[in-house]
Amino acid sequence: MVIRIGQGFDVHAFVAHRKLILGGVKVPHDLGLAGHSDADVLIHAICDALLGAAGLGDIGHHFPDSDSAYAGIDSTKLLAHVMGLLRERGWELSNLDATIIAQQPKLAPYIGAMQQRLAEVMAVGGSQVNIKATTTEHLGFCGRNEGIAAQAAVLIQAHSA
Repeated sequence: MVIRIGQGFDVHAFVAHRKLILGGVKVPHDLGLAGHSDADVLIHAICDALLGAAGLGDIGHHFPDSDSAYAGIDSTKLLAHVMGLLRERGWELSNLDATIIAQQPKLAPYIGAMQQRLAEVMAVGGSQVNIKATTTEHLGFCGRNEGIAAQAAVLIQAHSA
């Protein structure tokens, strides 16, 4: 068996007049995130981790913000596409562990729904997906409520390389 590790990181600034979508789940908040797609910072970090583990570049290479086809797109569609790319090459997800970094809103009530939604989109068992949330104790851009960051680590496996 061949295994690989990937890591991803993404950041989006808060903006008015947009929905806040994290892990494919709408989170009630007075601000959303700026971005070309739906700006789901968590899914973007996960896509980068998966693509990196498989040696397939990054999310910007596959879904450039210069392509109008991705304007406002639901990031779960990007994640499903990335999973398809991995499976075409014989890779399967062993596990995902991700952290959302945000001072506000409080995310604990939505973590379970995010895990369930991500497992569904990735077509994996719920125990393979772990999401955490933390604050920065009011330090940095996240602590000043200027935006949200996310980081993800994945382990993928194949029976042959």
